[in-house]
Amino acid sequence: MCSFVLNRTAFVNRIALAVLCAVTVWIAGCASSKPAVEPTAAKCVAGATDAGATDGAASAASAANAGVACAPEAPKPDSLRAKMAITLVDQNGKEQNLDAVLFSVPGKRYRMELTGPMGIGVASLLWQEEGWTMTFPTEKLYMKGAGYMVGLFGEPSIPTVNIHQVASLFKGTLLPEGYEEVEPPGDSTRVEGVTYAREKTGRSFTFAKEGQHVVWLSRMGGDGKSETIRYFDFREFEGVEMPERIVFERGGAKYLEIRVKKVARGKSFSPGTWRLTVPRSYKAVGE
Repeated sequence: MCSFVLNRTAFVNRIALAVLCAVTVWIAGCASSKPAVEPTAAKCVAGATDAGATDGAASAASAANAGVACAPEAPKPDSLRAKMAITLVDQNGKEQNLDAVLFSVPGKRYRMELTGPMGIGVASLLWQEEGWTMTFPTEKLYMKGAGYMVGLFGEPSIPTVNIHQVASLFKGTLLPEGYEEVEPPGDSTRVEGVTYAREKTGRSFTFAKEGQHVVWLSRMGGDGKSETIRYFDFREFEGVEMPERIVFERGGAKYLEIRVKKVARGKSFSPGTWRLTVPRSYKAVGE
């Protein structure tokens, strides 16, 4: 996507939201090359009636007919809002604590807001089938792309991520869709108690269970380092059992931890939630 060198701390801030999406980071590919286009509602202010516009969601847009509010979408059984606390760990072991909110209509569109101390906005992501946009308000930067893989391609320290896997986590699905188990290796690399498997794309991975719960999933990253997700503290969130704490490791070192705080299902969101405007003063990452 782009090639450049950034200070490590600044780099983590700029792509932190992409890392947050990393419920799994194992599937590669793009689905579309079209730019993101969001239909506008006539004679209304997007977000004016948005009950979900708190928690750092999109603010109401300006419009000539400012006295009329957009009607919220009808509730969908598979739409949800989730609140999370995350910890990013840099290469020197320094931690950065942030809060995140996810608005999701799985498979169709996602909005994520990342905030730092005092509720200051750090990053925003809007993903739709037509394309995705990320903005970084404190640094006045933005990124755009297409397809279900989000992030900086060719940057080994931070993997691109499959945005659809976010929804799978909140459904309690922790393994890739459509995977199949395969025969373990017959040499000394075989590990007892580990299940060897292959995704629909043909990529290999391993996982382990304790009882009925998947406790970790691992595969080899593009840079030759192992990438592992560990699941802890299973409990129910509105009737769906899922891990409360998720730890991401690369090469055996933790770089991200997600702690799920609250999940609300069957939510409705106004059209304003699905708009993310890039101000003219912002520059593209890498320029």
